[in-house]
Amino acid sequence: MASRGAIETSKLKQNLEEQLDRLMQQLQDLEECREELDADEYEETKKETLEQLNEFNDSLKKIMSGNMTLIDELSGMQLAIQAAISQAFKTPEVIRMFAKKQPGQLRTRLAEMDRDLMVGKLGRDLYTQQKGEILTALRKLGEKLTPDDETFLSANAGAALSQFERVSSNLGSGDKVFALASVEVEKSKQ
Repeated sequence: MASRGAIETSKLKQNLEEQLDRLMQQLQDLEECREELDADEYEETKKETLEQLNEFNDSLKKIMSGNMTLIDELSGMQLAIQAAISQAFKTPEVIRMFAKKQPGQLRTRLAEMDRDLMVGKLGRDLYTQQKGEILTALRKLGEKLTPDDETFLSANAGAALSQFERVSSNLGSGDKVFALASVEVEKSKQ
């Protein structure tokens, strides 16, 4: 018992990260296989995955309310789940990198997207959407954005990203994030 719960906390965090990775991979796989599925099958699978994310979100809420030592470590996962549920981020890969606090990988992805846009491998609309998601994630991770990136973000951030940024700006109030996630989940069920 000399660890005073550190080993248990570490194991719990690892298990939660693995579960989040599995759900994010499931969303990414679903998007990649969208063409192979009929519309009903796609919608049903997406609905099931969002329900699983909602259940995971509820589990995190219970953990955070009962174990204050985990709050800081779980805040990133909480925001990632909220983003996925609220559809603020449409790219599971970005959600995963954000949850794992990987600004370097986000910047690498941004550079790859710039290259893909220049060679015509990526459409302008998808580029704009994903670049907005990555820049918002970088800002939330405390990364410094260039003036050009700030301009791009203010010109292209959609309502969902703006709402995510507003709510998540006060991490100390997890209830607000969960309240928004709950509202967005209810909207997606309708």
